[in-house]
Amino acid sequence: MPLPCPKWCFISVEQLDYKRKEMSRKRGVLLKKKILVANRGEIAVRIIRAIQELGHTAVGIYETPDTAARHIRIADEAIWIGAGPRCDYLDIDKVIKAAKNHNVDAIHPGYGFLAENPDFAQACADNDIIFIGPTAEVISRLGNKVIAREIMAEAGIPMVPGTDNLPEGDAGLQEALAFGAKYKYPIMLKATCGGGGRGIRLVESDEQLKEEYSIARSEAKAAFNDDRVYIEKVVVQPKHVEVQIIADQHGSTVHLGTRDCSIQRRNQKLVEIAPSLIEDKKLVDEICDTAVKAAQAANYTNAGTVEFLVDSDWNYYFMEINTRVQVEHTVTEMVTGIDIVRTQIKLALGKKLLFSQDDVQIRGFAIEVRINAEDPKNDFMPEGGKMVSVYRSPGGYGVRLDGFVYQGFTIPEVYDSLLVKMTVHGYTWHETVDRMRRCLKNFAISGPKTTIPFYLQIVDEPEFQSGNFDTSYIEKHPELFDYSDDHSEVNKLAHLIAEIHHKKQNTYAI
Repeated sequence: MPLPCPKWCFISVEQLDYKRKEMSRKRGVLLKKKILVANRGEIAVRIIRAIQELGHTAVGIYETPDTAARHIRIADEAIWIGAGPRCDYLDIDKVIKAAKNHNVDAIHPGYGFLAENPDFAQACADNDIIFIGPTAEVISRLGNKVIAREIMAEAGIPMVPGTDNLPEGDAGLQEALAFGAKYKYPIMLKATCGGGGRGIRLVESDEQLKEEYSIARSEAKAAFNDDRVYIEKVVVQPKHVEVQIIADQHGSTVHLGTRDCSIQRRNQKLVEIAPSLIEDKKLVDEICDTAVKAAQAANYTNAGTVEFLVDSDWNYYFMEINTRVQVEHTVTEMVTGIDIVRTQIKLALGKKLLFSQDDVQIRGFAIEVRINAEDPKNDFMPEGGKMVSVYRSPGGYGVRLDGFVYQGFTIPEVYDSLLVKMTVHGYTWHETVDRMRRCLKNFAISGPKTTIPFYLQIVDEPEFQSGNFDTSYIEKHPELFDYSDDHSEVNKLAHLIAEIHHKKQNTYAI
């Protein structure tokens, strides 16, 4: 006697598809999504890879100057959004329209561009598109540095002395002068809606403050369309220590340890390290616990970074929360084994964190350097417009490259100068430094000048090797700029090959 047919044999195809989706949801399986990456360059490549690994469809966008870019070559779909340059990547309406026209389920903003724009996050929500990041409200509140300070003060987070937004006109200047008299110079004028090291002016006297005050407001207006400024007391020669945090939508918040980003030029990070080289484990644990407390106070979800300044007496102060994935997330991934971008996507789609704080283990050290098409000897002047005639990257154990250029690629003049991030991992600090040195010596890029020889100077410098450095490191070591552009035999060979190829009016891979 034949077995009875299950009921689903007699339902329509549409009903069967609905049943399949319901069963998948019950099993906790993520259905395939179409995810747009609202960015370019190496971070777009990084995110696209994570999307594809999760089995989703990756959609790239591009302006005309990026027609030959790697991120649109590896994406499953690529959408041209305009002639650019830059304006179309920043156009919320165009990005949302592209997403809707192509039935996109979610958008990952990367870093820069629209990543910390609450209007963009809200536009995604208004159009039933998942924004892979915190909510628009959280971005708005933490993006306003004064409001962020108020949240942290209420939560008991230690902070550098500072003001609220200064009033307009002479009243604001007088309040600033009074702050300088009370807390002594130097002080920092900061744009309320600033970020990424922009909108910051160091002031060391009443006279300088009178000169800089109106200029700072004008610059804040030009950069952020908001001329509000406030003041913080300067922590002299601090260490810049940050904590990677991740929080799901179900109440779990964990940290992934510390990073040291003290080696900077004009408040822009050059070298990033995980974990920080602070030897006092109790202090490090306290900083990490404070970061989790700060994230919870802000109702933070998804991935973010809580940044601190640590003074010479080992006091630490909250600085800000960056509401996005950081450029330097790679060093944390290397020492924890946790894929931050993959986790971001899963959390945005409603999943729970798969690990607890006790599961997070820090193993060894990692260093990241940003290899830019710049001339460090010429005030880091960008080298855009030049073709990469030779590109030979290093490899081996513990080496990671996140880039988007390739041999024969002409660097657009209209975007930032980052070519590739190189991250190395080692069991000990000195092993990691040695690995970075070896990789830099074997990294050959011909065409534009790059920051490679400058980084070679750093890894050979005794204070760096000892881990004894702070935010004044570059200013303290002018000898770092005394180097030869032909920094290694590999690079000399690369230049020779490039010259031969140029004479043949052709370019070959090596």
